[in-house]
Amino acid sequence: MSSENQHDEDAYIQADEAEEIFQRDEDHPMESDGEDDEQMTYEEELTFQNDSSAHFDSHNDSVFCVGQHPVHNNIVLTGAGDDTAFIFDSTPAERPVLPASYETNPQPRERESLKPLAKLDGHSDTVNAVAFTEPAGEYALTAGLDGKLRAWRDSTPDKTGIAWEFVAEAQEVEEINWVSVCPYQQGREETRNVVALGANDGSAWVFRIDATDSQPISIIQSFFQHTESCTAGAWTPDGNMLATVSEEGSFFVYDVFGAAAAAGVPVTPGTNTVISLTAEDQRFAVEGGLYSVTVSPGGGIAAVGGAEGHIRIIGLPRLAAAGQAGKGKGASAQTTTASAAGTILAALQAQSDGIETLSFSQPPLTLLAAGSVDGSIALYDAAHRFAVRRHIKEAHEGSPVVKVEFLQSRTPAAAPRAANAPAQGQSWMLTSVGLDGVVRRWDSRGGTAAAAQGLLREWKGHMAVTENEDGEQSGGIMGFVQGFDGKRIVTAGDDGISLVFEDQ
Repeated sequence: MSSENQHDEDAYIQADEAEEIFQRDEDHPMESDGEDDEQMTYEEELTFQNDSSAHFDSHNDSVFCVGQHPVHNNIVLTGAGDDTAFIFDSTPAERPVLPASYETNPQPRERESLKPLAKLDGHSDTVNAVAFTEPAGEYALTAGLDGKLRAWRDSTPDKTGIAWEFVAEAQEVEEINWVSVCPYQQGREETRNVVALGANDGSAWVFRIDATDSQPISIIQSFFQHTESCTAGAWTPDGNMLATVSEEGSFFVYDVFGAAAAAGVPVTPGTNTVISLTAEDQRFAVEGGLYSVTVSPGGGIAAVGGAEGHIRIIGLPRLAAAGQAGKGKGASAQTTTASAAGTILAALQAQSDGIETLSFSQPPLTLLAAGSVDGSIALYDAAHRFAVRRHIKEAHEGSPVVKVEFLQSRTPAAAPRAANAPAQGQSWMLTSVGLDGVVRRWDSRGGTAAAAQGLLREWKGHMAVTENEDGEQSGGIMGFVQGFDGKRIVTAGDDGISLVFEDQ
C-alpha cells in the first residue's frame, strides 16, 4: 500500500473506533429565557377565544355571585372575594367606527371595561350572595362570609337603578351561605322587599327591608331546625313558604306568613314547619348531605339534590291563589294536593357526583334539569314519573356544572311584560355554566340538535379551572343571570371578570 493510500484511509474513522469516540446523547430541551416565555404567552393570548360583547373588571378577586334587577334587566350586581360588590349597567357600548385603513390608525385598541354605577363596600370578608328585592328592585342586598347582610336603596326619583345609597346592615350569624328573594304577589304587601338567607350554623332567616322603618332590616322569622350548615333555600312561587336543605341531609318547609295554616294545612307549633324530612328516614336519607333545592312553577313539588347524584322529589301543599281564600268553599277549596305534602314522590340517581344545581322548566314543559359535579346534565320528565329524558354526560367536558337554569317566562309584578319576553314555547331553552369557563345553551326538547345532545350554542371567554403547585384550584364560571328574554347572559367569573354574552 502506498503512503498516499495509507493517508487517505487514515482520514476515515472505522466503525469500532466511532463507537468509542462519539457518545451521542439524547435530545434535551433548550433552556428558555424570559423573552421566549413572553413570546409563548403572547401567542397563547392571540389564540384565546372571547365571544363576549362587553366585560366588567373592577373586582380584583374572584367574582362569586351575580344578581339582576327585576325591572331593568340591564342593571347587574356582582359580589367577590375582594369583600366588595358592584352595580353596573351590562349594556355593551356601541362598537366604534373602524378607521378607513390600517395606515390611518395602526395601533389596536383594547376594549374598555364597563363602568360601575356603585361600589357597595363595608364587608370584612368575601361577598358570596347578592340580590335585588321584588317587585321593583328597590333595594340591593349583599351578604358575606362575615355574616353581614347589607342593604342599599335606589335613590333615583324614576327608579332607574343608576344611583344607590346605603340603608343599613344586620348581622345575626357567623357566615351567610345563600340569599333568596321572596317572590312578590300583587296585593300581598307582606311579600314586598322580603329576603331569606341560610347560614353556616344551620339557621335560616327571613328579613323585610324598609328604609322608612325605625329598623330598616327587620326579622320576620328565624328557623333553627337544621343541625349543620344550611346549604340552599328556595321560595314557593306564591311567596308563602320557604324550603331549605342542609349538609346533614334534612329538608324543611316553613309557613313563613301563616298562609298554610290559614288554609288548613297542618303546621308544627313552635317551628312553623309544614314538612320535616331528615336522614333518619331511610327512604329520604342521602349520605353526604343535600346541597341544592328548587320548587316547581306550580308549587306542588320540590326537588332536592345531594351527594353522589342523589335527588329526592317531595310533594308540597299547594295553596290557592291569593284572594281566593274564604270564597264560599271553605278550607278544602284553599288547598290542593295537601294529602301529598311531605310524600317522597321519587328517588333519582342518574349522575355519579354531587348535584350542585336544579331547575324546573316553565309550562307546558314538565322537565327537571340537574347539574352535577361529574360534569353532566340530566333531564327528568316530571309528567312521566321523572323518567330520564336525556343524560348529557359531557355537558361541560368533565368539569363540574355550577348552574343550570331554564328560561323563565314569569316577570315580576312591577314589570310589564316586555315585547321580546319569551313565549311559553321558548321555555325549553336551558342555559348552563361550569368550571370549564364555558356558557352553553341547550334545546331540552332534542329535535334538530339531538345529534349534539341538544346543544344550540356556546360562548367562551373565561379561563377554565386550573390547579397551582399548592393544589389550589381557580377559574371557571361561578354563576350567571339571563333575564326573562334570554338575549343577554352576564356571568360571574372565578378569574375576577364578569362577561356579557349576547344571543342575537
